Amino acid sequence: MRSGSSTGTVLAVSVLSACMGYRWLVGGEFLSLKERDCVLAAKTMGAKGPRIIFLRILPTAMAPVLVAATLGIASAVLVESALSFLGIGVQPPTPSWGNILTLGQSTLGVAWWLSLFPGMAILITVLGYNLLGEGIRDAIDPRLRS
Repeated sequence: MRSGSSTGTVLAVSVLSACMGYRWLVGGEFLSLKERDCVLAAKTMGAKGPRIIFLRILPTAMAPVLVAATLGIASAVLVESALSFLGIGVQPPTPSWGNILTLGQSTLGVAWWLSLFPGMAILITVLGYNLLGEGIRDAIDPRLRS
């Protein structure tokens, strides 16, 4: 029997742990948006539930969900790297930034760049996903349009 975790297990744990947060985020957005003036105006004009949901509430609720998803990807990269660095994530024949950091740890005094470049790759990836989430929010959130 093989010790440690597989890539699929790490991915499944990351996805399942994030699902509940997204459910609460979407539920909270829908509850707050259903009391907005545009939704109440659509109701008074005779619009039915599905039309209000798909044309009024859902487009406005998607911005925070997309931002949370991109932040979730960045978080998953950090979690996977940390678990692999500690030896309980993806196991060594499979490449992972955490595994590469672990291998470079023993040679820090002689070949420091073996840990610097994977660490910088993690930093740039996480920062890139965070900036992507902010850009998506700025582009599609109707509350930010002038």
